Amino acid sequence: MQIEEEKSEESYDELRLARLKKAEVMRKEGEEPYAYVYTSSHKALEVQKIWNGLANGQEDEEAVVSVCGRIIAKRVFGKKLAFFGLKDSSGDIQLYLEKGPLEADLYKNALEFIDTGDIIGANGSIKRTNKGELSIKVKNWQMLTKTIAPPPDKRKGLTDITKRYRHREVDLISNPHVRQVLEKRARMTSAVRTFLDDKGFLEMETPTLHAQAGGAEAKPFLTKHNALDIDLTLRIATELHLKRLVVGGFDKVYELGRVFRNEGISTRHNPEFTSVELYQAYADYNDMMHLTEDLICFLAKKLNHHDNIIPYGNLNISLAKPWRRVTMTELVLEKIPQLESSLLETPDLSAAKTMCAEILSPKLHDDLSAIKSLGELLNFCFEQLCEQDLQNPTFVIDYPIEVSPLAKPHRSKPGFVERFELFATGRELANAFSELTDPVDQRQRFLLQAEKKAAGDEEACGVDEDYLFALENGLPPTAGLGIGIDRLAMLLTNSPSIRDVIAFPLLKP
Repeated sequence: MQIEEEKSEESYDELRLARLKKAEVMRKEGEEPYAYVYTSSHKALEVQKIWNGLANGQEDEEAVVSVCGRIIAKRVFGKKLAFFGLKDSSGDIQLYLEKGPLEADLYKNALEFIDTGDIIGANGSIKRTNKGELSIKVKNWQMLTKTIAPPPDKRKGLTDITKRYRHREVDLISNPHVRQVLEKRARMTSAVRTFLDDKGFLEMETPTLHAQAGGAEAKPFLTKHNALDIDLTLRIATELHLKRLVVGGFDKVYELGRVFRNEGISTRHNPEFTSVELYQAYADYNDMMHLTEDLICFLAKKLNHHDNIIPYGNLNISLAKPWRRVTMTELVLEKIPQLESSLLETPDLSAAKTMCAEILSPKLHDDLSAIKSLGELLNFCFEQLCEQDLQNPTFVIDYPIEVSPLAKPHRSKPGFVERFELFATGRELANAFSELTDPVDQRQRFLLQAEKKAAGDEEACGVDEDYLFALENGLPPTAGLGIGIDRLAMLLTNSPSIRDVIAFPLLKP
């Protein structure tokens, strides 16, 4: 038996030149190596299903089947028999090439011109080999795309992580799991739209280019419009424009799209990412908790997690409702019980900082010393001590007003707002609140943000006069929710890095 595989000892350049030569020879012989169109009758999976009952050694000579896809393997047995593996978008099928049923020139050319990685079309009857492999007994074939770049080693695959992300197309060809993850992500985003549409929400489109960043605390990307000679930013959130639509009379709106934040890159951060933000008039953050539970459970079922258990790494994440609801203050006091008096009974920022310094790593003491309010301190301690412990879905509720410039004051807890963030696997998945509708209060919050910005805080926002004008026209009681699609996809596809669920993550050139 002769195995026709490209030898690993040959250099990449040698293999590439050999493929270019084959394309040149094909053209000289009147065969176009880059076809315009090809019509197939079946996908590989359809063939497998329809002829599943064909017995070993049998052939359905009446069948006329045509398929097209990428060649993933070649096995040549002497001068009269060869088996090629073909993969299409549904799965794999074997091509059975035998000299005799296949004209001599077609058989010879198949062995001479077809390499692994090439995209071909083939037609013929259906045969199951004596060893049980369902195959298409090829009567004719056509080169559709002659690939010039040799594929990665068949046994090792594409293992270099940077090359995988940079050349995702090759990663998809080499690693079936990658395709499955991105396909699940696509199905998930489609299901998000289905769920919200069925709930009466309208999908809207808002600007990507903003005159002023707003809707979140994040450093924006800067750009310039030459014709208008104005500086602009890429949006860091869709929030403010969507709420202006609610002012205009749309009671339920959402947008699923890209947002851009000029921040670091990690396993959970990519500077451009996808979010869905939705806003519902005459609702509050309690309504958003119920909607978030229902939406994520709906998505899990769409991705075949029917038992409310999501495997993630070595964990089994339970989506059984209701999910835990706990205040940020309660979580921090679980870690630093002695902080209760300085936070709640007789507020004392200096004393509270001293207590926190005894618990927090010395590496954080500089950040700790810069904190100027108890609310900021509470949030800082939560991020450093509590987030990573929240493995099963948990709604962390009632945030300090200092870190929530767009949320409505809590109706019974002074100094706090009606806001929650959803955490699972130790990371934030969603953020929501009862929206601030008082334009006077909102202006004061913006002014405080503007002071931070003037003092050098690159993530603080300024005073958005257009949004304040919209509020003065009357925003009804409204609840808003934002969900990070990428992080949610990580959870539902058991992916450890955000780059695994983004087709083309940002990389350094």
